[in-house]
Amino acid sequence: MTTQSISVIVTCEHGGNRIPSPYGTLFRSAIAQQELQSHRGYDPGALAIAKILAKTFAANIFHSTVSRLLVDLNRCLDSPQLFSEFVPESVEQRSEILRQHYTPYRRQVTDEVAAKISEEGRVVHLSIHTFTGQFRGEERDFDIGVLYDPKRCSERRFAERTLESLRLRRFAAFANRPYLGTDDGLTTTLRQTFAADQYIGIEIEINNRIASLSEATQTDWAKRIGSACMDSLLDAASER
Repeated sequence: MTTQSISVIVTCEHGGNRIPSPYGTLFRSAIAQQELQSHRGYDPGALAIAKILAKTFAANIFHSTVSRLLVDLNRCLDSPQLFSEFVPESVEQRSEILRQHYTPYRRQVTDEVAAKISEEGRVVHLSIHTFTGQFRGEERDFDIGVLYDPKRCSERRFAERTLESLRLRRFAAFANRPYLGTDDGLTTTLRQTFAADQYIGIEIEINNRIASLSEATQTDWAKRIGSACMDSLLDAASER
């Protein structure tokens, strides 16, 4: 979608828990199978929301259904969390996984951001994730987190407007929770490549209880989130 020289792209890095057949033997154990079904294996509900948002904005969507336990597309290359404990520390095998799954995804998204900036001047990147409501004894009793870099003025304004709109739509929404927007992630990497007045990288973290709700309720959530983001997009367009 383009609104007065601002394009939107949607991504979902943890859309599934699929393990490609060449690596199936790495995940045969009961523990590995259990982890694949958990929030460690993927972000339950995230891909469904991402697809609805992409349709709302008539935006291109990039997503992966390969489990982050094989390789985490939302981590940088030197992150200790890039590979899970189930992937042996074999340089050859890990390099092949990166070649097949990590590098193409990252390149596609980066190229799309660059193309949209070239065409329209600015791009809003919505990276959609879900989080578990309980983590290491912490109760995360809220609906949505909007993650951003507060030092980037356009990004901060977009995020603050989105949070305001989400709250008006009856969501318990907070800034930079359950993680900081400056933590390692795809948006953080892209900020290092693209200027603040060209790239607005927003990570939307949704409580993964949404996956247990009815399809109608999930759609309602997605529409309300999309509407809140649309308010921010229109405001951002009016700034120029």
